[in-house]
Amino acid sequence: MAESTQPAKASRRKEVVGVVTSNRMTKTIVVKVTRTRAHGFYGRVVSKDKKFYAHDEQNSARIGDFVRLEETRPLSRLKRWRLKEIIRKAALAPEALANVDATEAAR
Repeated sequence: MAESTQPAKASRRKEVVGVVTSNRMTKTIVVKVTRTRAHGFYGRVVSKDKKFYAHDEQNSARIGDFVRLEETRPLSRLKRWRLKEIIRKAALAPEALANVDATEAAR
């Protein structure tokens, strides 16, 4: 019998894209994912935010970065997601923005 070549299996794991809101924990980031959909009756677009705790092995994500998360087995009480990639880095670090705001407020 001739061997059939099977295409590579597509990953069945869920993926979400969001913004990093906190990276204060070691190897853990908090990501806010915003989902928009039309309201069932009124038809108006409604957005819902949800926080996800994700594992970041290299501590590479910073606050404000857009990241892609991948579902994984439970890693702790809250962590069920893993950082897959950083889509876009934040333009300025939030600490720098806070310093700029404080100097403008002093004027």
